[in-house]
Amino acid sequence: MNDVVAAFHEYFEVIDAHSPELLRAVFRLRYQVYCIEQRAPGFEASNYPTEMESDEYDRHSAHIILRHRPSGEFVGTARLILHDPLNPEKLFPTEKHTQLDPALIDTSRLSRQNIGEISRLVVIRRFSRRGHELIQAIENDQSIEKWVPTKQRRFPHPMLALAVGIIRMSVQHNITHWFSVMEPALNRLLGFYGLQLDPVGPVIDHHGPRRPYYVDLIKMLDKMHQNHKQFWELVTDYGNVTPPSSERVPGSSSSSEHC
Repeated sequence: MNDVVAAFHEYFEVIDAHSPELLRAVFRLRYQVYCIEQRAPGFEASNYPTEMESDEYDRHSAHIILRHRPSGEFVGTARLILHDPLNPEKLFPTEKHTQLDPALIDTSRLSRQNIGEISRLVVIRRFSRRGHELIQAIENDQSIEKWVPTKQRRFPHPMLALAVGIIRMSVQHNITHWFSVMEPALNRLLGFYGLQLDPVGPVIDHHGPRRPYYVDLIKMLDKMHQNHKQFWELVTDYGNVTPPSSERVPGSSSSSEHC
């Protein structure tokens, strides 16, 4: 067992938020981060009198919540938006709110049953401090080669722990392609762990500066196996958790780079 995997099991537990009680915990955590800590545009606390943040996509999403084992505290959450079985042609948020470049992606050629959108990816402030510092360094165009997370802390960042759950949800629901709308600096941060998505449109103003992204999950994992093997071993449980059509050996010559 590599040290990153061992540290993950020591410090974190990814829990599928199926029950009403766990879903309420997810929505309260999102409220805490977006409305109180970040005061993000479009998430004014006064609009959420129950102190829970949710929207129309939660009904057809899979959710995880991240527990910090030493304290027992919930410290992060994420959701994977799935196609709506009651409205199969319903647009994903990336399609609805951004400007996709048809030269970079043709959504008509994708099976909507195999697309999921990564969304509401949050970690409470005191656990995400390193990520914010690195994002600030990226935005200020500072040298980021000095950042070697696995040498500075036994487990790099809770975002990587959330990735374990996101990939697990993807496999459970036969998702092979991801959409996401996120800050460009956050996508570059994810790239440190081999989780970078492809930009497929310009930066837009959607709860702040955001850009649409897309990735073929199988190709991303193949490249991750080649360049970030210790993180690949973590998020795939040593290859035991992989998308249904990725039967070939990860990192084989048949795979192609995604960015």
